[in-house]
Amino acid sequence: MAGLSLEHIWKKYPNGYEAVKDFNLEIADKEFIIFVGPSGCGKSTTLRMIAGLEDISSGTLKIGDRVVNDIESKDRDIAMVFQNYALYPHMTIYDNMAFALKLKNVPKDEIDKAVREAARILELEKVLDRKPSQLSGGQRQRVAMGRAIVRNPQVFLMDEPLSNLDAKLRVQMRAEIAKLHNRLGATIIYVTHDQTEAMTLGTRIVVMKDGIIQQVDSPTNLYNKPNNLFTAGFIGSPQMNFIKAVFDGETLGAGGIKFELMPDKAAVLRDEGYVDKTVIMGIRPENVHDAKAESLHKLTSPFETKVTVFELLGSEVQLYFDFAGSSMSAKVDQTSRAAVGDTVSLAFDMEKIHVFDKETEQAIVH
Repeated sequence: MAGLSLEHIWKKYPNGYEAVKDFNLEIADKEFIIFVGPSGCGKSTTLRMIAGLEDISSGTLKIGDRVVNDIESKDRDIAMVFQNYALYPHMTIYDNMAFALKLKNVPKDEIDKAVREAARILELEKVLDRKPSQLSGGQRQRVAMGRAIVRNPQVFLMDEPLSNLDAKLRVQMRAEIAKLHNRLGATIIYVTHDQTEAMTLGTRIVVMKDGIIQQVDSPTNLYNKPNNLFTAGFIGSPQMNFIKAVFDGETLGAGGIKFELMPDKAAVLRDEGYVDKTVIMGIRPENVHDAKAESLHKLTSPFETKVTVFELLGSEVQLYFDFAGSSMSAKVDQTSRAAVGDTVSLAFDMEKIHVFDKETEQAIVH
C-alpha cells in the first residue's frame, strides 16, 4: 500500500474549460478518503487523473515516492472499481476476478489462492462458477471489488460504486466496504455525490465545488465546523437552515425576533467588526426545537410559525415552515401532533448557531 501526493493539480481542456483547479492534497498510507460534491465539481476527473485515464494539465502526482504523471495507467499499481461494474458477461465470476492476474502471467496456483481468498472476504465462494447475469446487483459490485483486491494494488480507486444499487443494498454495501477497508488496511480513494456515503465511510472528506477544494476534514468537523456556506449546506440532510440577520453587538435580529447569542460568539463578531452588519445565521434542523419542551435548555427567543409540510420519518418528524423570508425545517419528536397549517412555537438552540459572512460566505463563528 502507499500514500499519495497531489501538488497543484490542474485539468484544463482544449476548449479552455478548467475542470480541476490547483488541487493540493496529501493522502496517507491506508487512509480512506472521500471526494464528494455535486455533479460537475471535478471529483471524478481528479480520480481519473490519479488512475491515468485523464492527462494532468499541470502539477505533480506521486504514488508512494514515485512521480506518475507520465506513467501509463497499467503501470501505476492502482485498481479501479466503476459504478457500472465493468464485468465480462461471457466469463464466470472466477475468471472475471482472475483475468488481470492471467494477463500478468501470474502462476495458476497463485491466481487460485488470490481469487479464493478475495471470494472468502467478500462471501462469493458459492458463486464463482456463475456468470454476472446470474447475480444480484450487490453481488456483482462485490465481484468488481474482488477483481480489484486480487491485484493487491497500492491504491484502490472507487468511482460512485454504489450509485446503481437500490437504497437497501447501498446501506449493506457501505458496511461491506467499511469492513473491507479494515480487513485490507488499504489506501482507498472513493468518489461520491452522496454525502451520507461520505459521512459514514471516510476517515477524511474532500468537499469540492467547481473544481476547487472547499474543505478537507473529518466527517465530524465538516458537520460541526464547516468552512463556508457551501460546505454547511452540502453536508447534512436535510441541509442547514440559513437566515439573513443583523448583529447589534449582542443579538442577531431576524423576522422581528432578536436571538440572543452566546457571549463568546457575540465577542468574536464584535472583534471582527460585524456590529450593525448583515450576516448569515445557520442552524441545523435537529437544533430547532419545540419551544414548549421544558427539558430543553439554552433555548431563547421562541417564535411562532405555520407548518407548511409535515413528514413522518419513523423515529422523528420533519416540519417545514417559513421564517424571515426563508424556507426552513426542524426535526422534532415523533409524538408531535403538528399538522399542515398549524401554528407552532419553535426556538433555536443558540449554542449550535453558525454565523457566516454575507459577502465572502466564509464561516465567522460556530
